[in-house]
Amino acid sequence: MESMAISKFKATCLRVLEEVRSTGQPVLVTRRGVPVAEVVPPTHRGPGPRRLGVARGSVTVTGDLIEPVVPAELWEALRDPHPGS
Repeated sequence: MESMAISKFKATCLRVLEEVRSTGQPVLVTRRGVPVAEVVPPTHRGPGPRRLGVARGSVTVTGDLIEPVVPAELWEALRDPHPGS
């Protein structure tokens, strides 16, 4: 396992993290020779393949997609709040 001083880790943190991710080799971070942290690769490699389009072909459209499901006469928002006025 590679070991590096905390000051070097701080200066090169992003590079070290990418190296650990790509090689899978952990890095031991030390302060004055005493271990303070161990950077290890993730055990979970993130989400699997994108799920977009997974349901393609499983839905059947019946009827008109633009027209309302119920007639406009039944819409509460269109009713006169004061009938007979």
